[in-house]
Amino acid sequence: MEIESLAGTPAIVTGVSRGFGRAIATALAGAGARVVGVARGSRQLDELHDELGETFTAVAADAADPEVAERLIDEHQPRTLVLCAGASPTMSPLQDQTWESFSQNWNVDVAQAFHWSRLALRGALAPGSSVIAMSSGAAVNGSPLSGGYAGAKAAVKFVADYAAIESERAGLGIRFVSVLPRLTPATDLGAKAVAAYADRQGVDVATFVNAGGPALTVEQVGRSVLDLAAGRQHGSFLLTAAGLAATN
Repeated sequence: MEIESLAGTPAIVTGVSRGFGRAIATALAGAGARVVGVARGSRQLDELHDELGETFTAVAADAADPEVAERLIDEHQPRTLVLCAGASPTMSPLQDQTWESFSQNWNVDVAQAFHWSRLALRGALAPGSSVIAMSSGAAVNGSPLSGGYAGAKAAVKFVADYAAIESERAGLGIRFVSVLPRLTPATDLGAKAVAAYADRQGVDVATFVNAGGPALTVEQVGRSVLDLAAGRQHGSFLLTAAGLAATN
């Protein structure tokens, strides 16, 4: 369904090749936005273009590269920017991690949030624009089997929080919002994490998932981010199957 406040406006979504990013791009395109989708995988980008049509522009690039961020913002001048790209963490306890595996989410998830948010604050985005950073419920609850993932996602939230403060101080009129989705088996990343934690507890996946109540779906994530993009909410939001709830 087209949303008047978004119809015809440019949006950039990173990490669109799968999971939440793909669902968010689909929701924004369905609302009438002109979506630029960024991901490393050309095949997945082509598939999404076939699905969404000419309202979607595919860009095969590394979203954590500051030169990519600068080029795409300059070229497309997004009204809505959704930062969803991220590395898949290595699912192992601390003692079985290497620093390379432990830090991979810092080098992708946090680097992406930093570079794009910094550019926005330095004048790359117009007043009235929105930056929505995808964090994780792990930022609140921790995730002992995924190395530095939880800490990196907490840093993503802090980047959005700090950017919101600077935007307000400078009167930029740019919204910065972070979304913390609860763990769900609905994505490849989430399914691997669920399987690892179920195994750690000595239960099957279905038992582990059912113990947590209704599972969040990618479609719910897409709709929730769409609501944030179309609205004027500020701050940080935990996202569960029950919906969005402000964390601060």
